[in-house]
Amino acid sequence: MCLIHGDFKHFAAPKANHFRLHGKAGDRTFVYGLPEYQRENIKKAGNIANPGCFATTIQLGLLPLAKEGLLKEVHTTGITGSTGAGQKLQDTTQFTWRANNISAYKTLTHQHLGEIEQTLKSLQPGFRESINFVPWRGDFTRGIFVSSTLSSNLSLEEVNRLYKTYYKDHPFTRVSDGMIDLKQVVNTNKCLIYLEKVGDKLVVHSALDNLLKGASGQAVQNMNLMFGLDESEGLRLKGSVF
Repeated sequence: MCLIHGDFKHFAAPKANHFRLHGKAGDRTFVYGLPEYQRENIKKAGNIANPGCFATTIQLGLLPLAKEGLLKEVHTTGITGSTGAGQKLQDTTQFTWRANNISAYKTLTHQHLGEIEQTLKSLQPGFRESINFVPWRGDFTRGIFVSSTLSSNLSLEEVNRLYKTYYKDHPFTRVSDGMIDLKQVVNTNKCLIYLEKVGDKLVVHSALDNLLKGASGQAVQNMNLMFGLDESEGLRLKGSVF
């Protein structure tokens, strides 16, 4: 997770949530660096707070609904590989522990919830419901796969149209017409989204590489925007599968 200073002579990692949530460090103001949320503000920024990996995955799955004031209480589950779930070395981050294993952690208390709620409430000021998030440690190295469930009166066709319209000008977030797989995003800066509807329940699946779109790739994307470069410069990466 990077915090990016405009002239790139200063990088700071400690207390990343402070920059994301408060946007201040002394006399420096930080813009929250999620391009699909506020690309134009990023272009004018001097400092960027790079979002968290789970936060990016969950928010990209919910932004179009929040923009239209359609968010309701969300129940979301996400699984991350051994390169995720914290920066400190511990037994649960070692792949020898992860292999043939799965476990939940920080149930309903994950540190990324604050930035998720901050973004969604800025788009839908009347949103007062909960984001109920249960993160999981998975038996693989890279990637995050999230499934978010909420009530919706829209038809599946209407929801797909809403999402595709929202993301039509964003090069890295794509709405799929078929179920997505984690392998499709690993080693890329892409986030893939797939929508399902059963009765009045909408399920939004979103997947990305936690080391790229969830971290360094998004930092480069923000850098490109800040310096007036093509947003995709240096990020046209070949995925594990096509």
